Amino acid sequence: MKVLVTGAAGFIGFHVAKQLIERGDEVVGLDNINNYYDINLKLKRLFLLGINKDEIKDNTLIHSNIYKNYKFIKVNIEDEVITGSLFHKENFDFVCHLAAQAGVRYSIDNPQIYIKTNIDGFFNILNCCKEFNIKHFVYASSSSVYGLNAAIPFRTSDPANHPISIYAATKKANELMAHTYSYLFKLPTTGLRFFTVYGPWGRPDMSPMLFAQAISKGEILKVFNYGNMERDFTYIDDIVAGTIKILDNPAAPSHDFDTQNPDPSVSLAPYRIYNIGSSSPVKLIDYINILEAAFGKKVQKEYIDMQQGDILRTYSDVSPLEKDFNYKPKTSLVNGIGKFVEWYKKYEKQILIL
Repeated sequence: MKVLVTGAAGFIGFHVAKQLIERGDEVVGLDNINNYYDINLKLKRLFLLGINKDEIKDNTLIHSNIYKNYKFIKVNIEDEVITGSLFHKENFDFVCHLAAQAGVRYSIDNPQIYIKTNIDGFFNILNCCKEFNIKHFVYASSSSVYGLNAAIPFRTSDPANHPISIYAATKKANELMAHTYSYLFKLPTTGLRFFTVYGPWGRPDMSPMLFAQAISKGEILKVFNYGNMERDFTYIDDIVAGTIKILDNPAAPSHDFDTQNPDPSVSLAPYRIYNIGSSSPVKLIDYINILEAAFGKKVQKEYIDMQQGDILRTYSDVSPLEKDFNYKPKTSLVNGIGKFVEWYKKYEKQILIL
């Protein structure tokens, strides 16, 4: 099949594109390579898939020099003309939309870019999927949508109507927009609520990379909410496996949908929402201790208050994913951190942002 992967220079997008390429699919990667974090990490990811930074030009499709079944284009997802032309020329079967302006805390001070990218850009890609009869539109949502919901574990069948950051609000809006298109135009859509993804080539603004940097360099490590926050850390390989399994199986209408008591994760339309996580929350301080053990060194810690926009605890209920796709995360936290630290030590000197 032919797949468009947006956000292909990003953490999850890179790994998803790589897996699809290696199993033989024809893949087009799309990314605007913005500078939310240092672009050198993004360019290194692209390089591993045969995209040379010297050949990258705005709005120009280029071929991988490693994989004959991979092409890449640098473009903003809100650009209707270029994306529309790309859909027309490439005749995609499936779209895996992972491009977004990321970051909970950054969204508090910079809300405009989230509206531009996560609302306008999302709508543009969604509308292209409708116009060009895409068989399945899979997109990244976030565990952040649960907001003030204190019911544990987080279930997709529960309402998620009280986000506490602009980032989370845009992701919830994406789910609503997707449902509307599923209902009006019978476009199969599936939203994926990712839970704290970590692993090789991870984002440097997320806690695993920030902690690794502090431990490796002997810097003071800031521990929010005095280490009492909990996160459902999920290894990248488990995220990719779940994402591709879902992509391969277009959403279908639910025959059990009750309009008097509607489950927000399903619909009369071809629409689904899934959590993808490890379903095993870990205290932040325990996560740090495992990282320290993997590095073989302790680090000085500064305990501070929880930051605005953060959720105290995330805990994914993945039973619908297990029921529908036999999905079970395979990577334990200790093994996942071990693989991550092994990668980090190997590439630390090559990553210019660290």
